[in-house]
Amino acid sequence: MIHTDARVDDYIDALPAWQQALCRRVRALVHAADPDVTETIKRTKQPYFTLAGNICALLAANDHLNIFIYDPIAPDPEGIINQGQGNATARTIQMHQSDVLNESALLNLFVAVIANNRAGGWRKLQASR
Repeated sequence: MIHTDARVDDYIDALPAWQQALCRRVRALVHAADPDVTETIKRTKQPYFTLAGNICALLAANDHLNIFIYDPIAPDPEGIINQGQGNATARTIQMHQSDVLNESALLNLFVAVIANNRAGGWRKLQASR
């Protein structure tokens, strides 16, 4: 069963059409990564997707959409993360209207973050290396 939150719908519905479409695709992919993913709102209005810890969050800006990935050690072999390299807690995929989402790479990234969360979180895994 997919765990959705009507407040996330409200956030998405208020965006321009291209950002709505992108948010809905990201939302579908994170739920496809694991049906136990839960949605919530944090930081007053920002949609978060969680499972044994944060997976990702969405934040729309005037000319782009940020997809925050809350795991700095999950592999990104296709290089879809384009902001925040070296950040201690999260990296970002910044998408503009003309960008094409690499859905398979994002799905694989979500699967890796969820696996790390279920193994105790990236902080624990990083400390054990």
